[in-house]
Amino acid sequence: MAAKQVFKKGLFLMGNNFEISVVAQDELWALEKIELAVIEIQRIEKLLTTYNDHSETNLINQHAGIKPVSVSAETIQLIQRSIRISEITQGAFDISYGSVDKSLWNFDTTLQSLPDAATAKKMVRLINYRNIIINTVDETVYLCEKGMRIGFGGIGKGYAAERAKYVLKKAGVEAGIVNASGDLTTWGYQPDGTAWTIGIVHPNFANTIFSYMNVTDMAVATSGNYEKFIMIKGKKFSHTINPRTGLPVTGIKSVTIISPNAEIADAMATPVTIMGIEAGLALINQIKQIEAIIIDDNNQLYTSSNLHFK
Repeated sequence: MAAKQVFKKGLFLMGNNFEISVVAQDELWALEKIELAVIEIQRIEKLLTTYNDHSETNLINQHAGIKPVSVSAETIQLIQRSIRISEITQGAFDISYGSVDKSLWNFDTTLQSLPDAATAKKMVRLINYRNIIINTVDETVYLCEKGMRIGFGGIGKGYAAERAKYVLKKAGVEAGIVNASGDLTTWGYQPDGTAWTIGIVHPNFANTIFSYMNVTDMAVATSGNYEKFIMIKGKKFSHTINPRTGLPVTGIKSVTIISPNAEIADAMATPVTIMGIEAGLALINQIKQIEAIIIDDNNQLYTSSNLHFK
């Protein structure tokens, strides 16, 4: 009988680099299972993308302020979970962030200066999760104001990773990792019987690991300014925008969330960044089975109360 190995495949999906790893004895069997996960992620991408006019997300956006839109139960349930996270984080997480005018913040071009506070505040006026109206009987979603837009950039990767994991486990894969551009979920054990070793990215160097942790049946997600940021007058500004002010978050370099669920880990990383160290950790400490590692602009490390991290 062949020994167990880790078989991997990397792909570009949902605008991100995914790597799917499975433990198996046979490579062909492993690749067949990985393909099932890829098909599932592609299905979710078609559902949630804002780059396709016919996706359910864009149909909702196109009819903002006009009429409710019939969508799948799956999309409704994801929006419902997103709204619950908005409530828990007091709006620091909000899928209606898509309402921000892309001309205000475009991290793919070189911005020379920050918008003034009044302009930034005006640009985020349509961000309000309370104006996302769900009718579960008719299975419709309605955005109350014209110009409102939702997007799943803060939760979609985690949801896709969790769904891929579900498909793989259902297909008989006993252990593996789904890595959605750094947001990852694990289950089972490595071929040698040990837990998976996960690296935490160094907040100053995108391709450098500053520490490791051993996990299984856990998810890890990191939000940081090391990959997407702008420099203005020598100061680094994160791509994470505070939905209340319209201005970029400062003071925190990275937030890593550890949770049994990749969707929750993905969704909580950004709001903790927005809330700040004290309020962010206070929130995490109230939620069972979720931990956080925060690194501030001065490279000071903070952790939630149940996490003993060196």
